[in-house]
Amino acid sequence: MKCRVAKSVISGEMMCPPNKSYTHRAIFLASMAGQNSKVENVLFSADTDATIQACKNFGAKLLQDGSAITVIEPIRTVGMVPQIDAANSGTTIRIATCIAGLFESKITLTGDQSLQKRPMQPLLDALEEIGAKCTSENGMPPVSVTGKIKGGNVTIPGNLSSQFISALFLCAPLTESGINLSIKGNLVSKPYLDATISAMRKFGVSVQTLIPYKKYIILPQVYRPETFHVPVDFSSLALLLSASVLTGRDVSISASMGSLPQGDEVFIDILEQLGASVSIGSTRISVTAPEKLGGGRFDLSNSPDLLPALAVLGLKASEPIEIFNVQHARLKETDRISILYRELTKLGMTIHERDDGLILEPPGRLCGAELDPEKDHRLFMAFCIAGMFVGDCTVRDPDSVVVSYPSFVDDMNKAGAKITVM
Repeated sequence: MKCRVAKSVISGEMMCPPNKSYTHRAIFLASMAGQNSKVENVLFSADTDATIQACKNFGAKLLQDGSAITVIEPIRTVGMVPQIDAANSGTTIRIATCIAGLFESKITLTGDQSLQKRPMQPLLDALEEIGAKCTSENGMPPVSVTGKIKGGNVTIPGNLSSQFISALFLCAPLTESGINLSIKGNLVSKPYLDATISAMRKFGVSVQTLIPYKKYIILPQVYRPETFHVPVDFSSLALLLSASVLTGRDVSISASMGSLPQGDEVFIDILEQLGASVSIGSTRISVTAPEKLGGGRFDLSNSPDLLPALAVLGLKASEPIEIFNVQHARLKETDRISILYRELTKLGMTIHERDDGLILEPPGRLCGAELDPEKDHRLFMAFCIAGMFVGDCTVRDPDSVVVSYPSFVDDMNKAGAKITVM
């Protein structure tokens, strides 16, 4: 499938979807707590559906009522478990792999072709340190885990993904000894670990921080039943704000900020550095942009999901935009650095690809093109926004948005975009 995207102007009120990362964490935590734990304002998408199904396969009983999920019976740590299919969700397979370590039976976890290219070996090595037996042909899914993990000392590299550490954190309280965890090297995507710790705290479990982003202790504890309200998703909000900057006129985005940490909030600072003016109310956010944006250097080591939203702003820049320290974006659903370089160049941009990012020069004459996100949901949305600015574009893989923002095309069109699914 493809979309035809014409030059567009959007206006009016838009609504930001709930947070995908917190939805994943809250559903897993509620499923470990049970006793009518509830998750409100759930993002229902292909990725979070994979987490819901994984929890059911682990023995939890979940009931959906509108935008909420209630856990009637928690995850069991005994018995046979069907194969876990995480589809396209890296968060699902990494957390579920650790939960599998709490069972004594062998559990196999897999996913789609894209997920089968994503690294798992550091997590498997860490689980083996604390008592599991793990197998994988190439350090990627499918993987098999046989527990039971007992806990103890574990060391894991931090340079590939913070999801490995978050997965170990979530399961640590349910081990016999707890976990003393050391992170080797520099941890990427630090705010996602902060989000994990905050979500665990909501369910009554504490994490002792010895050295931030280096050493932690999690003692054996019990998850307490809780009601968790999922905040808005700043990763999606960044794309809506980029659309407003490039093609918007009097756009207001409904988004309650909440108190839970989100690393992608830094996008507000990025927009202001580029010369835009951002207005934040208790339930609304809007942005006013000059005719031409400025430029600057932006370290996205802690917020790799902002890469597509920031890269397309280069279409309106009067100075170079340099994005660096985001080499781990090559290990997402796709190699996002390489694809952004390849596809945005088709529009007439001059871009320099680096190992850890991109340098986008101020554009000259722009032209429409066919853009291929390679089934990556965030790239699809970013390329649609680019097409709305440039005009006369075709973007492949509209069905990819089911992963994080299923109503993206409809929401954009309601606001005035001209995106036609062919």
